[in-house]
Amino acid sequence: MTSTALPGGTFTMADDLTVTRVGYGAMQLAGPGVFGPPADRDAAVAVLREVVELGITHIDTSDYYGPHVTNQIIKEALHPYPDDLRIVTKVGSVRDAQGGWPRALAPEQLRQAVHDNLTNLGLDALDVVNLRVGGLDRPEPGSIAEPFSALAQLQREGLVKHLGLSTVNAEQIAEAQSIAPVVCVQNFYNIAHREDDALVDSLAAQGIAYVPYFPLGGFSPLQSEELDAVATRLDTTPLAVALAWLLRRSPNILLIPGTSSVAHLRENVAGAGLTIPEEELAALDRIAG
Repeated sequence: MTSTALPGGTFTMADDLTVTRVGYGAMQLAGPGVFGPPADRDAAVAVLREVVELGITHIDTSDYYGPHVTNQIIKEALHPYPDDLRIVTKVGSVRDAQGGWPRALAPEQLRQAVHDNLTNLGLDALDVVNLRVGGLDRPEPGSIAEPFSALAQLQREGLVKHLGLSTVNAEQIAEAQSIAPVVCVQNFYNIAHREDDALVDSLAAQGIAYVPYFPLGGFSPLQSEELDAVATRLDTTPLAVALAWLLRRSPNILLIPGTSSVAHLRENVAGAGLTIPEEELAALDRIAG
């Protein structure tokens, strides 16, 4: 399968940054709780090689997955990387001994995180670095100028090619754009949680990618039942419906579903290409209400 054959085609974030809209999120390649090594490292390597074989050119990762483990597996599986592969990473947290996710937004911490990503991925420069600043599933108000300026400095030094943001609001995006260009925003968004509807459209108008995480996260039992009913009528899975809906929602939406299974990876790619009839789209729109 080539990238042009993947559901949704491609999206161009910058002159040197075109990716398939169906990407891959590498978080699940680490151990339980995204901590420590996987139970089956060979299986993790096989998934990454299948990602490339399918024509996917967008891998989302972070060096705090593991920590370090996921990036090291990516390097083992794919280095030297295909010319068209773009690896997007994120900084702003570290892992403590208990597997927690304390923030790490001081300039020296961000510099260390970028260097850790470079080392463990085996790269001289990172394609995209997302600054993650909010909570688990929603932005927290406040200035992000200091940490984003630190990343902009690393970009000027040639260690980072492009900058993005994660778990931010419109005001924080505007603040960041006054410092350096933003090519993508990664926020919590799905059929049931559509607080970012206006932001998705605003970013689309600016040519900025929107990358939703938790495609099935935060559903109430009733919302899950409604999604299950649509999936049953279409003879597919709720995740396939959720991914296909996101891909249809706006041309700037990029998908990064994660899995540690080759079979599940193939199912996710096929599911994203699902055609949802208009009457079922109307049913899905009612979920958010």
